[in-house]
Amino acid sequence: MLIVMEPNATEAQIQRVADFIESKGFDAHISKGEIQTVIGAVGGKTIDSRDIELIDGVLKIIKISSSYKLASRVFKPQNTVIKIKDVSIGGEELAMIAGPCTIESYEQMELTASELQKSGVKLIRGGAFKPRTSPYSFQGLGEEGLKIIREVADKYGMLVVSEVMEISQIPMFLEYADILQVGARNMQNFNLLKELGYTNKPVIIKRGLSAMIEEWIMSAEYVMAGGNRDVILCERGIRTFETATRNTLDISAIPVVKKLSHLPIIVDPSHGTGLRDKVAPMSRAAVAAGADGLILEVHYEPDKALCDGAQSLYPNQYADLVKDLKIIAPVVGKKI
Repeated sequence: MLIVMEPNATEAQIQRVADFIESKGFDAHISKGEIQTVIGAVGGKTIDSRDIELIDGVLKIIKISSSYKLASRVFKPQNTVIKIKDVSIGGEELAMIAGPCTIESYEQMELTASELQKSGVKLIRGGAFKPRTSPYSFQGLGEEGLKIIREVADKYGMLVVSEVMEISQIPMFLEYADILQVGARNMQNFNLLKELGYTNKPVIIKRGLSAMIEEWIMSAEYVMAGGNRDVILCERGIRTFETATRNTLDISAIPVVKKLSHLPIIVDPSHGTGLRDKVAPMSRAAVAAGADGLILEVHYEPDKALCDGAQSLYPNQYADLVKDLKIIAPVVGKKI
C-alpha cells in the first residue's frame, strides 16, 4: 500500500509513519516529491489501514493491486532521472550508449572509442564476460577486459556500461564499471538481482527473451526492494515465430512501460533486429515512441568482430544516425 502524506507534513510525522509500518513487519520506502511525500509499505503482512489514517500528517492510503510497488508510477508519479557525473538518463537528454558487443583488445576499444567521441558518446559499452549459446564461442576477456574498457573510457571521458553475469563478479564490476547490466538470460536470476539491490550503482535490466512486461518490471522491483532505486529497463526484442530478424523488437513496450512505471526505458535495436541495416530505422522508431535512450553496438571493423559483427554499426553509420535523431528527438521532448 501507499501512504500519501499531507503537503505540509513534517519530517517527524513522516518518520513516525515509517516507524509504525516497520513495527508491523513492513519495509518502509519513502519517496519525496515536490509537493507531497509518499511512503510505500512493502511486504506480505496485513494491517488495518485505519490505524495509519489516524496518524497526524497522513492524507490518504492507496492500495496497489499490481505485484510491483516501488517501480509503479502510482508510488512515484514523476519520472525517475538517474544522474551519473554529467550524464542523465530518464530526463530530457537522450542517453546514447555505444560500443562493441565484446571487448577484444585494447586496440579495438581505443579505436572504437576515438571514433565514438567524435559523435559525442558519453557512455561506452563492452562485454567482458559473454553469455554465448555455444560453449565454444568467444566468452570474453574477463577482468582483463574490464581493465581495458575502464582505461579507454577514462582516456576519452566516458562512463562504462558492462554486463555482470553472477553474484561473485559484483565486487569486480563495482571497481571498473559505472553502470551494471543484467542480460536477458539473467532477467529472472533473482539472487543476482537481490545482490544488485545492495549496490550503489545504476543497473540496466534487459527484458528476457520471452518475458511479459509485468515480469520484466518485477525484476526491477527485486533490485529496488534492496534499496537501489537507480534501475533502467532495456527493451531488446523478444522471441516470436518470426525469423526475418534475430528477435522481434517490441516498440509498443515503450509507451506501455511509461504508463506503468516511472523508471527510464532504453532500447537495444542491435539485439532486437540482429541486422545492421535494420538498426537505424528501429532506433529512429524507438526515439519517436518515447524511449529515454539507446544502447547500440558499434565496432570500428564489424566484419572482423569476434561477436555479433552483423548487427554492429560502423562508426560513420552511428554518426549518421545521431544526425537523424537530433531531428526526431525534439518532437518528443528530448535532446541529443
